[in-house]
Amino acid sequence: MRRRQLRRFRAHALLNQMGANAIYVIAAGFASIILIGSILLALPCATRSGESIGWFDALFTSTSAVCVTGLIVRDTATTFNLFGQVVLLCLIQLGGLGFMTFATMLLRLIGRQASLQERMLIRESLNEEGVGGMESLIRWVAASAFTVELVGAVLFAFRFIPRYGPWKGAFYSIFHAVSAFCNAGFDLFGNYSSLTAFRGDVLVNFTAMLMIVVGGLGFAVLRDLKDRRRSGYLHLQTRIVLSTYGALLLFGFVFTLISEWSNPATLGELPLGEKLLAALFQSVTLRTAGFNTIDEAAIRPAGKLVASLLMFTGASPASTGGGVKVTTIAVILLAVRMTVRGENSIVAFKRSISNDLVRRALAVTLIAGFVLLVDTVTISLLQPELAFMDVLFECASAVGTVGVSAFGSANLHTISRIMIILTMFMGRIGPLTMALVLAHRQNAVKPRVDYPEGHVMIG
Repeated sequence: MRRRQLRRFRAHALLNQMGANAIYVIAAGFASIILIGSILLALPCATRSGESIGWFDALFTSTSAVCVTGLIVRDTATTFNLFGQVVLLCLIQLGGLGFMTFATMLLRLIGRQASLQERMLIRESLNEEGVGGMESLIRWVAASAFTVELVGAVLFAFRFIPRYGPWKGAFYSIFHAVSAFCNAGFDLFGNYSSLTAFRGDVLVNFTAMLMIVVGGLGFAVLRDLKDRRRSGYLHLQTRIVLSTYGALLLFGFVFTLISEWSNPATLGELPLGEKLLAALFQSVTLRTAGFNTIDEAAIRPAGKLVASLLMFTGASPASTGGGVKVTTIAVILLAVRMTVRGENSIVAFKRSISNDLVRRALAVTLIAGFVLLVDTVTISLLQPELAFMDVLFECASAVGTVGVSAFGSANLHTISRIMIILTMFMGRIGPLTMALVLAHRQNAVKPRVDYPEGHVMIG
């Protein structure tokens, strides 16, 4: 019996060590894709002018694409030709689904099964618990993503093909369907216009919003919703994601209406129907999408502050979006409710939540918040000509991998751009990596000495 327990302990420790290593392999994989993308985008054959945009601008663009952010220093439509746009499309797809998804698909094509270490990589990239059935899960993720993107492309085609012609319209439909599902926010309409030309178009708006929401909910939630027909049960994470995500969408919609209703530069001059549609789209895009139908620079300071908080929250775990994730904020709010009510445990939907999850949620939020604070203060000091609220808006957009900007990322100086590049990478990889590292340390050896409890005054 003791030998069996020892073998189990060793196997568990080995899996934990492999999982911790997998985290860094995933980060290195994303970094490698970014570097390859930057080289391709820097080639003269990637631009309409036939001249290189320079490696640094290409690095910023590649990082934004792989981290599915959408912040740009060069206008996508007028700078890049078809080759450059296809490279961006591939980078967005790779960044949205994760390179391990595509690596597993390639292994299957050549007839090789994934090893244990590769299954651990898949587990960590999708934020799963076990290692069984990882290949079938990858197939389902890929099939689901491509199916949703195909549906979105078909719906977009009803507008884009009549407007741009069959070939260009078809490519535009595919590009924007992938960009929307992956919550990337890149567009091909030119002059940094995003979807402002389609502000009143119900089909384009609701197609984009549907794609954004489906991509932002996370593959675990989508699979749980699919399995509900058979099991009749939803897991706790799904319930928390749906309730929190829905509450944030409703709050963003109502607040945008209240703050921008009379603003002539955003909603003020629009008819009632377009006001409601634009406010709803603004709330959805702040969930890490990056498209916009109103002028983000013209939003009032109060709106930018609230928008920054919403962008900082981000999307759901194991989704195509970034940020600290809605479940993280939900767990913190539940812990606050427990403290206020004087309860002994955190309960949600008749299920208890461990204190370890609360500690991890607090750590992820505080670390991401510290990065946001350092970025905002540093860039404000480096470029005092920029309004502080606009800088906060930009940095929150990078942390949450959203992609909306109040002054245009092209106006950032070199050091500021480097900080945004690192922040976009952290926003896509950092919070997840930090959470997983903390998770793998939960079984660490405890201190040999238990010290007496001390008292600290709070409040």
